[in-house]
Amino acid sequence: MIVIRHGRLVDAAAHKTLAADVLIDKGTIARIGPPGMAAPADAQAIDATDRLLMPGLVNAHTHSHGNLVRSAGDKWTLELGMHLVAAIRRNQTVEDKYLGALIGAVEMVSKGCTACYDLVYEAPYPTVEGLNAVAQAYADVGMRAVVTPMMASHSFYRAYPGLLDALPEEWRDHFGAWNAGKDEMNLEVTRKALHGWKYDRDQVALAVSPTTPLHCSDAFWKGAAALAREYGAGLHSHLAESKLQAVGGVERYGCTLTEHLDHLGVLGPNFTAAHGVWLDDADVSRLADRGAKLAHNPGSNMRYGSGLAAVRRMLDRKLQVGIGTDSRSCSDNLNMFEAMRLASFVSRVRGPDYRRWLSTDEVFRMATVDSAHALGFGDKIGRLEAGAYADIVFLNRRNLNYVPLNDVTNQIVNAEDGTGVDSVMIGGRMILERGRFTTVDYDSLAEKAERAIERMRGVNADALELANRLEPVVGSFCIALGSQPYHVHRFVADEA
Repeated sequence: MIVIRHGRLVDAAAHKTLAADVLIDKGTIARIGPPGMAAPADAQAIDATDRLLMPGLVNAHTHSHGNLVRSAGDKWTLELGMHLVAAIRRNQTVEDKYLGALIGAVEMVSKGCTACYDLVYEAPYPTVEGLNAVAQAYADVGMRAVVTPMMASHSFYRAYPGLLDALPEEWRDHFGAWNAGKDEMNLEVTRKALHGWKYDRDQVALAVSPTTPLHCSDAFWKGAAALAREYGAGLHSHLAESKLQAVGGVERYGCTLTEHLDHLGVLGPNFTAAHGVWLDDADVSRLADRGAKLAHNPGSNMRYGSGLAAVRRMLDRKLQVGIGTDSRSCSDNLNMFEAMRLASFVSRVRGPDYRRWLSTDEVFRMATVDSAHALGFGDKIGRLEAGAYADIVFLNRRNLNYVPLNDVTNQIVNAEDGTGVDSVMIGGRMILERGRFTTVDYDSLAEKAERAIERMRGVNADALELANRLEPVVGSFCIALGSQPYHVHRFVADEA
């Protein structure tokens, strides 16, 4: 047993802190009581003097396969990112996949995040070895995660109506044939991984992830949803992230992407949609009515120029919304404090009615309680209360982010940048203690990551050269398709 003494618990809803002791038994919070409360004589005591205690942040959407190719490009849209990053991150070994997840977990924990939803891409389809490698990385760090293979029926170039035909004729077969006929392979590998999953699902769980509606056949969607239901697993997908996806959905299905998924019967309480920038009110109501969740990613939405999600309209319709960082290749960091700050600020540039802006306590709840539900952990994480797992972030009260301490919730959401994180406990175990990891040799990790990306640059040089040569074609097509009219507007535009 462990007892934390002399700390102050963050009550984000009340915008205040409370002096309290915390008793932990077998990784779970057993009791929270007044300072000096009774504890077993043999309980390990942790001194939290000058420390603020808050629940670990929960990252509702990220991609470990993008971690080694961090910040590889600048003025990329989502679609250009798919075109170019695919060339850069190719040929990852099982060790590379492990390293990518490991370095991401280290970054997240160092910035106060204790759990994440990781959509893992492997080409041309997932492997049990790759999924296990990613899971092992989280287990080695001591972080919670839901790992899920990101799968597609056909290539990005077939997903968007007209894109393949826009490519030079000599390259159409090359880019169009990718993953053809792999639906059954995708599902069979995922079934095998689910059936033989060796990790404690309360620590590292496995879910199912068709990448986007446009990338996947209807039959594959139904098969993936049935597989998730069979194993009680989550189902996670990108949905209406960009205007191109929204326009392409109407062109292909004659209705919105969300309406199409609803027709397929795949929406439900285990479904988490990522981004949702271009959802209309009816789409949001469909998701809410089915008990689905949404992962809001304000950083990558702006980085890729996808637009500003209408989160207040989602909350109005009782859709549960968590917060994610997305990957290091499209938002450049895995800092959930920054993601909260951006979620707060983005809501304010959508209109002048300040009553419609997200409050900092709402944002804090989204990044903890609501993200926990998006991962499928329910009330076991994202909160400090008896019965929840002891996933606790210790913030340094003497860090400049809290000097002076005026409003703790406002300062965590709008001022904290990760530098105030002193220690991180997950399941009662100190993973980060006074700024030092107890589970990972950081220097060794850094050296291995540098060697891995250097090897990947070499083997992928030709693929990247071709992708760069075709960038003007792909980019021009995307500008044209994105200029088509759509019935909702999510851009802040100063020109027609």
